[in-house]
Amino acid sequence: MSQKDTDAPWTKKNGQSSFGYKNHISIDVEYGFIRRYQVTDASVHDSHVLGALLDEQSQGEEVWADSAYGSESIEWILQILQFLSHIHERAYGNHPLTAKHKEDNRERSQVRAKVE
Repeated sequence: MSQKDTDAPWTKKNGQSSFGYKNHISIDVEYGFIRRYQVTDASVHDSHVLGALLDEQSQGEEVWADSAYGSESIEWILQILQFLSHIHERAYGNHPLTAKHKEDNRERSQVRAKVE
């Protein structure tokens, strides 16, 4: 008899189904150790756990994240909490990324790749 994990429902993103969990982490860029982490089921949007990942002892430092964390409200919160945002830019509908945004994203990816 098989068991079903009811805490991890199926989710669909870009037409691909996923079942299970996601790890969300906050690391110290200089030393590479994990400062905070959160484990959620795969259906939880990344931006919903950002608050749990921010470390008040790191205020004034930088936040490096993919475009799932990008929104005006998150940028506003980061600014109030005195974090410098390096969140990837995202294209919307008929508004493709500019060459500057693409270059910025490439630079951000080089930092984030060390963790990913």
